[in-house]
Amino acid sequence: MANLKEVRGRISSIVSTQQITKAMKMVSAARFRRATEAIVQMRPYANKLREILGNLSASMEDNSSVFAQERDARNVLLLVITSNRGLAGSFNMNVIKTANNLISAEYAALKKSGNLHIIAVGKKGQDYYQKHRYQVTGDHNELFNNLSFANASAIAEEVMEGYVEGKYDKVVMIYNQFRNAAVQIPTTEQLLPIQKAGAEQQQASAGSHRVDYILEPSQQAIVEELIPKSVKMQFYKALLDSHASEHGARMTAMDKATDNAGDLLRSLRLQYNRARQAAITNEILEIVSGANALSSGD
Repeated sequence: MANLKEVRGRISSIVSTQQITKAMKMVSAARFRRATEAIVQMRPYANKLREILGNLSASMEDNSSVFAQERDARNVLLLVITSNRGLAGSFNMNVIKTANNLISAEYAALKKSGNLHIIAVGKKGQDYYQKHRYQVTGDHNELFNNLSFANASAIAEEVMEGYVEGKYDKVVMIYNQFRNAAVQIPTTEQLLPIQKAGAEQQQASAGSHRVDYILEPSQQAIVEELIPKSVKMQFYKALLDSHASEHGARMTAMDKATDNAGDLLRSLRLQYNRARQAAITNEILEIVSGANALSSGD
């Protein structure tokens, strides 16, 4: 009977856990739908803005803008975007592993010299890098509680100021790019300096648009106006990508957890029924043995 009581306790615990995972899946599904709509609407605009800026910058001199100047990467800033909460499968660890691989491959010397800086957006990433004694700048864990372009712009402006002042020579973002609920792609993207359009892209653009544009105001003025907007937009797009990816990963993880709990419940209920039948059989045997003993005594 002690075994039956133990199995009943496990069944009750798993039923409660399954109810929690079902509720978390439903909450993530609702948030996932809104987050998906936001990134789907934002992505074409952000990509087109970046393409226009890259094409304009490619036809200008290298010293035309401080944000387009290539420098020796003596001080590098990594923007690592994770989440504030767990229970999302390998969502956070995929980003952290991608960042760590990048550090090991390209910035190991900067890490040793103390010239590698990290801004971790999300509590999971911040806790990890503080624990491993990286130079973590600022605390931006509250950003996902009120994710908006204005709040993202404040961080982007801080990064651009540091780049202009020479505090950073290169800024790289690491985040999960959203594809669908089950697929999130760890992505490394250079934010600063602005990357110019490649030769192949320029040739493709020239082949499809054989037009000389007259720009008003000047090309220089347009680029200077577009660059801060583009940087803010790219950062905000990465946040939206990560936000949608987080809810997709959590929804998938909770769905699998619910299924696994169901499988475990079926196994435990079968085990409980077998143990219960065995206990009933033993009780019947004891009764029969007692009756036989009494009959023999008579």
